[in-house]
Amino acid sequence: MIEKRREIAGQIEHYQRVLNDLVIDLDHVDHTIRIFAPDLDVTLSQPKQFPARHAAFRGEMQRFVLGALRQAQEPITSLEIAVEVVKGRGLDPNDARAVSLIRKRVGACLFKLKRQGLVEDVATTGSYKGWRLT
Repeated sequence: MIEKRREIAGQIEHYQRVLNDLVIDLDHVDHTIRIFAPDLDVTLSQPKQFPARHAAFRGEMQRFVLGALRQAQEPITSLEIAVEVVKGRGLDPNDARAVSLIRKRVGACLFKLKRQGLVEDVATTGSYKGWRLT
């Protein structure tokens, strides 16, 4: 736990420095805008939304996938695993975009696990492969 605390504290310091640099950069841009358009109020412009970084921690997807496969009594599809991952991350399982995105990540994880010999694919009815632990 001490090591984890040190890691988190280091990340906080890093991102505080990054934030400080961004504030300085924004001030420079504001000053440059004022040179060319002194009457423009730059504070009225809305910030551009920055896309969220992938929120999964290192190894989290693999833990979710292996956990779902361990609990399954029979082969399950990547879509079924994706729904479990979505629920496990506290997202809405009815959000088709979220499930589709997670399903792609689950698929990539499954192929990696297959190369490592931890899982195997099996034929199932429907358009998805079934997966099980080896």
